[in-house]
Amino acid sequence: MLQLQNASLRVDLLDPADPADAARQGTRYCWGGYIWQVHDGRRGPLVSGPEFPQPAPTAFNGQGLPESFRHRTRDGTPLTWSGDTGLGLGIGVLSAAPKNTATLREPCRWAVSRFPDHLVFQTRQAAAGLAYELTRKIELRGREIGSYNQLTNVGDQPLALQWFAHPFWALTGNRARIALPPGTTLPDNPGFALAADGTLTFTRPFVREDDTQFALLTLPPGRPLFLTLDHPQLARIRFETSFAPDECPVWANAHTVSVEPYLTLRLARGETRHWHLNYGFEV
Repeated sequence: MLQLQNASLRVDLLDPADPADAARQGTRYCWGGYIWQVHDGRRGPLVSGPEFPQPAPTAFNGQGLPESFRHRTRDGTPLTWSGDTGLGLGIGVLSAAPKNTATLREPCRWAVSRFPDHLVFQTRQAAAGLAYELTRKIELRGREIGSYNQLTNVGDQPLALQWFAHPFWALTGNRARIALPPGTTLPDNPGFALAADGTLTFTRPFVREDDTQFALLTLPPGRPLFLTLDHPQLARIRFETSFAPDECPVWANAHTVSVEPYLTLRLARGETRHWHLNYGFEV
């Protein structure tokens, strides 16, 4: 694994070139800049996962603070595919498999540059009639982590896909309390409740790994996402985006809760997009 560390936190990241980390990567999350765990020297691990604390979760579930460049929509509609060949941005060349799944045919190659307070991951790849260049930077500043993306379409065809962050937050006493922007709404569902001030809570405990709830939040339009949530070892966690999400699911099971900001990306030939996330671990 790769690490960033200061007097407050240690950040463990999967190494895209390390065979020992390859089994944890899969075809869902971006390999470069995959934050696997955040440690506090006094308080221990701070982020979770759908199977946490299992040491070897499935690659699809993962853990930590992963990000994904979706090659299919949630309902299975192809995005970066041509026939049975797909381009998984930050992952590699894919082959179609049953039930809208994929297998990895050829991983992308990452150049990793190391600095005292940040790591830079760069890759470039072409397949399925598409081509891209991706740079990701993970920066540790005191008790804050920044995740920065720069995506360029270097092919001849438009590049259309979705990106989302999937931060896995720890539960507090098998529950969660998340302060979302005022004006956020949520459809009726059997797992979450949303107060008028934007506070999201569980309406019941989730009792197993496969006991889950998914719902789509409707956020105030045109505004970047800012939220805070309770944490069992910290005063609170802050999470913010540099962009207004195009949609934003919330998901939970017995081990974790996640608020997942999405971007719908359509890049013309030669176009570059930048966006970033910020995580604060407050004591």
